[in-house]
Amino acid sequence: MQSPDIHSIFQASADSVLENQHLGSDIHTAANKLIKCFDNQGKVLICGNGGSAADAQHLSSELLNRYDRDRRELPGISLCTDGSTLTSVANDFSYSEIFAKQIRALAAPQDIILMITTSGNSANLLSALSAAHEKGASCLILNGKDGGKLAQLLTKKDFEIRVKGNITARIQEVHGLIIHCLCELIDHHIIDK
Repeated sequence: MQSPDIHSIFQASADSVLENQHLGSDIHTAANKLIKCFDNQGKVLICGNGGSAADAQHLSSELLNRYDRDRRELPGISLCTDGSTLTSVANDFSYSEIFAKQIRALAAPQDIILMITTSGNSANLLSALSAAHEKGASCLILNGKDGGKLAQLLTKKDFEIRVKGNITARIQEVHGLIIHCLCELIDHHIIDK
C-alpha cells in the first residue's frame, strides 16, 4: 500500500481553509459575543468530544493564560478536563450527562456555553444545550457538516459557526483557525482599545 501524499494532505487543508474564509463576519460576531460576556463578568464554559475536547482545552488555555500577548486572565473553562467528574457522571448517570451536569452546577445567565463539534450529533452536547437553556445561558457552537441535531435546537439567543465540509480532520483544522481568530479579536479588544 502506498503511503499518503503529504503534499495532497496540505493542499486539502489549505483548500478547506480557503473554502471557509466566508466565515469572517460570523467569527467577528462570535468574538463580540465573547467580549461582551467577559465585559459583563461572565465566563465561557467550553466542551466537545475527542479532538474537539482537545480544542476546548486549547481555547481554555489561551483565555486563562494568554494567546499572543500579555493581558488579563479571562474565565474560559474546559468542561473536558476533570476525569473524576466525567467518569463519575458517566458511571452514575450516563455519558450523555457529562457536560450537562457541570453546566447546571456552574452556568449563569451571563455565561456562554461554547460547544465544539464536527457533526452536531453527540448526545452529550444535545444534553448540554438543553442544560444551558435551562440556566438561561447562551450557546456558541463551532459546528461542521450539516449542523446535525444540535443546529435544529438552537434558539435566537444562540449562535452557530458552521464549517463547510464533510471530512472531520479538515473541519477540525478550520476550527483551530477559528479559535485563533477569536483569540486575536479578543486580545485586540482588551489590549488595543
